[in-house]
Amino acid sequence: MLIHHFLEHHAQTLPEHIACIQVDGEINYRELDKKANQYANALIQMGVQKSDRVALYLDNSIDYIAAYYGILKIGATTVAVYNTATERTLHYIFNDCQVKAVITQKPATKIFAQLNGQIPDLHSVVAIGKGDVDEGLKRNVCTENELIEMPDIKPEREVDEQDIASIIYTSGSTGDPRGAVLTHKNIVTNTRSIVKYLKLTKDDRVLVILPFPYVYGASLLNTHFSVGGSVVLENRFLFPNVALKTMQETQATGFSGVPSTYAILLHKTSVRDKEFPHLRYITQAGGAMAPQLIREVMEVFAQQKVFIMYGATEASARLSYLDPDVLPQKVGSIGKAIPDVELRILRDDGSEADVGETGEIVARGDNIMQGYWNAPEETANVLDELGFHTGDLGRRDEDGYLYVVGRKRDMIKSGANRVSAKEVEEVLCEYPEILEAAVIGVADEILGEAIDAFVVAKNGDGIVEKDVMAFCREKMPEFKVPRKVVVEKLLPKNASGKLMKEELRKRYL
Repeated sequence: MLIHHFLEHHAQTLPEHIACIQVDGEINYRELDKKANQYANALIQMGVQKSDRVALYLDNSIDYIAAYYGILKIGATTVAVYNTATERTLHYIFNDCQVKAVITQKPATKIFAQLNGQIPDLHSVVAIGKGDVDEGLKRNVCTENELIEMPDIKPEREVDEQDIASIIYTSGSTGDPRGAVLTHKNIVTNTRSIVKYLKLTKDDRVLVILPFPYVYGASLLNTHFSVGGSVVLENRFLFPNVALKTMQETQATGFSGVPSTYAILLHKTSVRDKEFPHLRYITQAGGAMAPQLIREVMEVFAQQKVFIMYGATEASARLSYLDPDVLPQKVGSIGKAIPDVELRILRDDGSEADVGETGEIVARGDNIMQGYWNAPEETANVLDELGFHTGDLGRRDEDGYLYVVGRKRDMIKSGANRVSAKEVEEVLCEYPEILEAAVIGVADEILGEAIDAFVVAKNGDGIVEKDVMAFCREKMPEFKVPRKVVVEKLLPKNASGKLMKEELRKRYL
């Protein structure tokens, strides 16, 4: 089984079934498959070979989906890039994996014209949408008018499950992103495991607000297409009430978000006044969600199954989930390993930790990446005979449920004590006026590292630092209480909504 077979199979078995809904229209499986074939044939005509890297620099859209599966049909490798990526990031990624072609909107061709000569491997651009192709673009160009004239039959290319399907870039320890190399087998294996525990069928319809370049967003697409379900694309989450209206009008059965997504929904929208009779489940991943926020989510979405999940880009998305029926008794847990994945808590010497003992979460399974592109040293740091070292510290309780204690690098060494930033953040989020919190260790001459907290108020103001610190002292020993609490309008996040602590740490450099 290959990833694009999800689309092709349902183009044959459910040709009239709606595959995708977006603001200005919808498309069924048969027509979407034809469109994917046109992208595939256009790329072949432009000289794209098997295993070449092809970048996607687009919003979530029908065209994004067609281009994604079209790239895979010809045995090429997708390199999805956030459309908010800076010119510097584009320059780095395109050169790191020698991108040969890019599919983008016409206005974005200006960026690639400015990069003429700086990304020498890029020879072709497929430019779609409104506007004009930049006159300075010195590349082989295919426009939408030429694209729709391409054959809509599948091209002949041999593709194997061990071929590289995607290189997904994630933040690296050096500052530059690193590309996780995922094969068709990696992604198909993980897709099937997720489908099992979510019990997805062709009748499921997920509202997608997460960008497809994010591995969590990509998994929403593949899981639903694997069963003949539908995706509803909503790119207007800056106006979250609009997204909720779309969820109601399209009768979405599923919704997925990161912690900040749910913080926004619960405190910046009228979600408590709305009903979602068709919504069957919601999922959360993309970092730990504070227990207090989890309880609020459970209360607001009492009629839906709430799946708390854990994963990594390097794992094709998912590693564990918490059964919704167990959630009330295990708030704060990431659950147990998904089907076909093994998760262990290991000590530094590689031996298995005892119940309740903290160690590193290490994963094994056919969903684990092949390594980081062009980065053997970074690969060796995380992949060995024991499996994939997640960099997360965790523990297992007496019932076998896993808990994340924090990132290895998020353990703050304050004096003679080791403090989990995650634990402090969870206490801060219990304070009635705090919406979000981020805690970092800051160099200190006496303690080694001091604890600084950054918080966002639910209503924009009303947070008094000394009151927050007094609250923390009631909940934690003194050595865990932040040295200072800084009130921010917003915490720095990437395009998928995940917190970027590096931006906070840079303030102290």
